[in-house]
Amino acid sequence: LHNFTNLEELILVESDLHVSQLLQSIASFSSLKYLSMRGCVLKGALHGQDFHEFKNLEHLVMDRMLVEVDTSFLQIVSESMASLRILSLSYSRLNKNTILDQGLCELVHLQELYIRDNDLRDSLLWCLANMTSLQVLNVASNQLTGNFPPGFCELVLLRELYIDNNDLRGSLPLCLANLTSLRVLDVSYNQLTENISSSPLMHLTSIEELILSNNHFQIPISLEPLFNLSKLKTFNGEIYAETESHYNSLTPKFQLTSISLSGYGDGGTFPKFLYHQHDLNNADLSHLNLSGEFPNWLPENNTDLKTLLLANNSLFGSFRMPIHCLQKLATLDVSNNFFLGHIPVEIGTYLPGLMHLNLSRNAFNGSIPSSFADMKMLKSLDISYNQLTGAIPERMAMGCFSLEILALSNNTLQGHIFSEKFNLTNLKRLQLDGNKFIGEIPESLSKCYLLGGLYLSDNHLSGKIPRWLGSLLALQDIIMPNNNLEGPIPNEFCQLDCLKVLDLSNNSIFGTLPSCLSLGSIEQVHLSKNKIEGQLESIIHYYPYLVTLDLSYNRLHGSIPNWIDKLPQLSYILLANNYIEGEIPVQLCQLKEVRLIDLSHNNLSGHIPPCLVNTALSEGYYDAVAPTWDHASAPALSYFPPNGSPMGKEETVQFTTKNMSYYYRGRILTSMSGIDLSCNKLTGEIPTQIGYLTRIRALNLSHNNLTGTIPTTFSNLKQIESLDLSYNLLHGKIPPQLIVLNTLAVFRVAYNNLSGKIPDRVAQFSTFEEDSYEGNPFLCGLPLSKSCDDNGLTTVTTEAYTENEEGDSLIDMDSFLITFTVSYGIVIIGIIGVLYINPYWRRRWFYLVEVCMTSCYYFVADNLTLRRFYRGWM
Repeated sequence: LHNFTNLEELILVESDLHVSQLLQSIASFSSLKYLSMRGCVLKGALHGQDFHEFKNLEHLVMDRMLVEVDTSFLQIVSESMASLRILSLSYSRLNKNTILDQGLCELVHLQELYIRDNDLRDSLLWCLANMTSLQVLNVASNQLTGNFPPGFCELVLLRELYIDNNDLRGSLPLCLANLTSLRVLDVSYNQLTENISSSPLMHLTSIEELILSNNHFQIPISLEPLFNLSKLKTFNGEIYAETESHYNSLTPKFQLTSISLSGYGDGGTFPKFLYHQHDLNNADLSHLNLSGEFPNWLPENNTDLKTLLLANNSLFGSFRMPIHCLQKLATLDVSNNFFLGHIPVEIGTYLPGLMHLNLSRNAFNGSIPSSFADMKMLKSLDISYNQLTGAIPERMAMGCFSLEILALSNNTLQGHIFSEKFNLTNLKRLQLDGNKFIGEIPESLSKCYLLGGLYLSDNHLSGKIPRWLGSLLALQDIIMPNNNLEGPIPNEFCQLDCLKVLDLSNNSIFGTLPSCLSLGSIEQVHLSKNKIEGQLESIIHYYPYLVTLDLSYNRLHGSIPNWIDKLPQLSYILLANNYIEGEIPVQLCQLKEVRLIDLSHNNLSGHIPPCLVNTALSEGYYDAVAPTWDHASAPALSYFPPNGSPMGKEETVQFTTKNMSYYYRGRILTSMSGIDLSCNKLTGEIPTQIGYLTRIRALNLSHNNLTGTIPTTFSNLKQIESLDLSYNLLHGKIPPQLIVLNTLAVFRVAYNNLSGKIPDRVAQFSTFEEDSYEGNPFLCGLPLSKSCDDNGLTTVTTEAYTENEEGDSLIDMDSFLITFTVSYGIVIIGIIGVLYINPYWRRRWFYLVEVCMTSCYYFVADNLTLRRFYRGWM
């Protein structure tokens, strides 16, 4: 390095070096003007004197560096490097308040300062007013709070200001109008509130890029207050104001290249100023509730238009093609509207340059146009949630060879998925769920080596799960529930090291799971409602990232393994309706993230572990997070969702609560929590610690052999919605403290040995009827007919006593007559049947009848003769 004395630029990206050795090596570079150490992991401490030799350095980049920095570092740098004009310390987290406090504001000759994401203190910003030479300032993502820093108004040479992703409130200072050289202003993702008509923004005559999104500005959809900003090229903001009809038809002085009006408009037609725009490259008019037909005039007036986003509006009518072919349009999104009729058959001819097309969630019908094959650059096509019929065109399957995402879900498509004529080998995601496809999974998909997501649920597919799926090593999601697939899970699945989601529930999968199936990356396993057999211990392996395990409604046996705590991320465990036996292991309590436990309808015995209080079901452990599959953010993400998940897909879990079986998904799933241990052979008392599961919403312990009393600690279950303790051996009183459970919708303690007074009929307890308490002969009080005496013991009203007495002393004649008639009929039919089958018994029967008849004859004859004799004699 000593030979490069005239070197002016040096870039060290993500290097692993020692600080002193590095700086000593380049100390002789007296001509060095640009030094970048972005992402470097440096050993040792970084001192300001280490930069004494870099007197000609003009541009220093230290972004994302991992190094110990001396507190006087910036102060010494400001003294030794008078030529420094550009300094970038973004994402460095330089001791927060010490390093940046000392010396930052001494760099008065700086022209560009980038200190994004460094947790700056609000008080630090006041000194930035001294840096009057600044032309570019980036203080985004620094957790700044309070009002907009007024010191920025002194930076009259400022051309670019980025203060987005903070927590600034109030309005923009009026002195901001002094920044007449300002070209870029980004204040997005704050809490600023102001009517744009009275803000200083109207006076920023040099502004070219104005980013106001994710605030609370009152912006009219007409943008009329900004009409005099003749240099404005980019505008991004949400609409919180009047519709177009409130404004005069004026012509703006600007010609925009990019506009985003996503937000909260109150509907109406397209704003009139758009008719005067001719230079647009990108237009996002989503979520505005705009009405009318598809605006063909917009791409026709703006021939350079590349992106047009009109999602989530109220556009209607047929989807008409423009007059001329739009070669440059690359992205078109009209999802969530009311378009109907056929997708134009010539769509591929008029929009040949499309790369991303989203027509989902409309009312399109008819077949899929084969002209999609003319879109040679098409990478993502989403026409899901429509009313399309027919098969997938062979021409499209051959011509769209660039296609990476194909979403045809929730239509009425039918036939086989693909024929042998198939050229979609670049597919990364295939969504065909919710249709009527038949046949086997086509072998043509075996050519899709980049396939990361396969979604075939809710069809009529049959046959075995193909072995070649195991050769698609990029697969992350295999989601194929609710079909007619059969056979075992292939051993080749053991090769899928990237697999995160496996859902084959509600099929006819049988046999045992492959012994090698210990996928280290798996996050969700849904195999319920199949015929899977084997020991539970041989199925559960070490899955460090497993969140959901659903093996319910199968034929599994054995016990829950003691090493289940080796699944540290497990949140949802559903093993209901199997043949699992043994005790519930205390190691289950080590699953700190568990939120849903369903072990119902098994043969479990032993006691309920009191240590369940140590899980996320208790206060202090639970922390609901957003669903893994949440893609409601930027429009671009709708084409390439994160984590390889499908567009608009959410994890679904079935759980029984409130006497009903529900499907929980998305954000509802993350907020749901419960335990179902019903229909087992559990014994012992209910641990009082269960009453401290303050996050639980459903608890079902019914149909066991539990004894003891109902814990009074259940009054702490502030979020409980369903509590079922029926069909046990519980005794004692129902704790009156339970009336404070204001969220309780279902309460059942029927068929126990409870006694005493039922809690007062107040709050939620006023909604529970007799069936909640029946089968407890010593309970009294409403809603039961038995009243209580002064001591809370059972007394019986006269009317009730009379009814019970009558009921005890009289035979139920209706039941008696029905039983007698049926029994008599069965005897007669049985005798006839025996006589018909057996000739010997038949002869004996008729002989017996003849003897009886003869005996009766002589008996009658003898008696009548004697009576006449005595009468004559008398």
